Amino acid sequence: MKGMSRWTIWPTMAALGLLSGCGYVAETPSAERPDEEAYVRVSPRDHRYFELSNGSPYIPIGLNIAFPRFLYDEDAVLNQMETRLQNLSANGGNYIQIWMGHPFYDVEHSRSGRYDSIKVRRIDAVLALARKYGVRVKMTFEHFRTLSESPPLYAGDAPLGKPIHHVTNGGPAKDMSEFFTLPGSKNRFKRKLAWFAKRYSEEPAVFAWQLWSGIDRTEGLGWEEWTAGMLEYAHQQFPNHMAVQSLGAIDVYRRLLLFRPVWRLPANDFIQVRRYLDEGANLEICKGPMDVMLADAVQSGLSADAAKPVVIDESGAVEPDHSTPSKLYERDRLGTILHDVLFTPFFTGAAGAGQIWHWNVYVERNDLWRHFRRFADVVDGIDPPLEGFQPSMLPHGRMRVYVLRGTKTVLIWCRDSQAGWREELTEMGVPAVKGATLDFNTLDGGPPRGAVRLYNPWTGEWTEGRLTGGKLELPDFFRSYVVRVDS
Repeated sequence: MKGMSRWTIWPTMAALGLLSGCGYVAETPSAERPDEEAYVRVSPRDHRYFELSNGSPYIPIGLNIAFPRFLYDEDAVLNQMETRLQNLSANGGNYIQIWMGHPFYDVEHSRSGRYDSIKVRRIDAVLALARKYGVRVKMTFEHFRTLSESPPLYAGDAPLGKPIHHVTNGGPAKDMSEFFTLPGSKNRFKRKLAWFAKRYSEEPAVFAWQLWSGIDRTEGLGWEEWTAGMLEYAHQQFPNHMAVQSLGAIDVYRRLLLFRPVWRLPANDFIQVRRYLDEGANLEICKGPMDVMLADAVQSGLSADAAKPVVIDESGAVEPDHSTPSKLYERDRLGTILHDVLFTPFFTGAAGAGQIWHWNVYVERNDLWRHFRRFADVVDGIDPPLEGFQPSMLPHGRMRVYVLRGTKTVLIWCRDSQAGWREELTEMGVPAVKGATLDFNTLDGGPPRGAVRLYNPWTGEWTEGRLTGGKLELPDFFRSYVVRVDS
């Protein structure tokens, strides 16, 4: 199919072996626990998806709100966070990530191994807000990349170094390799996990504990073995929660050789894949249509054959080599990039919506919260582990047609192949898709049966549809359209 990547039809999940067991799935019975008190876990019914520990379905819909940017007053930051969570929740969202190593949250800021009980109240406050608005939080312990005797480098206002861990400042290591390999250094990090466990091991607002953001980008060796041991220890400390490791963006395919062993670790509960629109990337696919780029990223995660959920944990658009957020954001007032980030992963086999990174300069500045509602409306009432969705594609001359076929529901996302970011945001003037017809007679399993509803994710409007002879006529639309068939 024109414009697609290396593949056009996904193999079935059964063929990939993704319905077999995986490690560290919480099996504690809690059928009587209400949703707000239940924990998120990998579903024992279908390990490609999540659910709550009471058996309710859970599809993560959200974004990264990792840290406050250039705002330092505690009350102002927490008020800002409440506004963001309120906007997200009001639009069907239920997930965020925070970086606990950022100065605003960092309890270990004055000396290695010393924890600030005053700073921790900020984390308490965010989790209280999360509970208030029905949002789960992925808690990321660290993100720094280097140790040195001098003050750290910064990306924006997020420090990329942590001098307190250097031996000259009372720390356990003289560089990152020693930080990951010396027994004393590893034990100190374990004490940090244990300290957090005393406060939060029974906190249902925690989605998962993430050891590090992009650990492969650190200036050291030994992080692979460190990751394996630390994930196992995290499960001992947080028996109610998932634990996971995070790796950098896949902008060269050789990284898959590095990432797959980490993805397959039994204690790594789900697979996280990152990819950004980056015209400076080595991979051409990172420069093309967002949906094609992200569909390929999901396939990279599924190809690990690890019987785990796959999540796009970071995406968006950047200037070459991740130098700054993309200038395209200034033009993308309608949220075409965000739309693709949200919809593509789930419709190609991921466990939830994709998670955009640029929460402030893009989502917030352009007031794009409504897009989370549009995705939430499409999946409303759906139980993915019960459905056992099989992703595929339906050939079409004008559109890339993504299909999820389940036991009770068929979801179809039609993406106009002529309305990519380049046409929409640089060349402009993409015509509407007119007179399009979907022929389900070529679909594996034949035409779906049931009530047909059509959804325009750009207006939020539902209408009724009808299959005639296994074919469905679509109304005229711009960019994308959704079809849902419920038996």
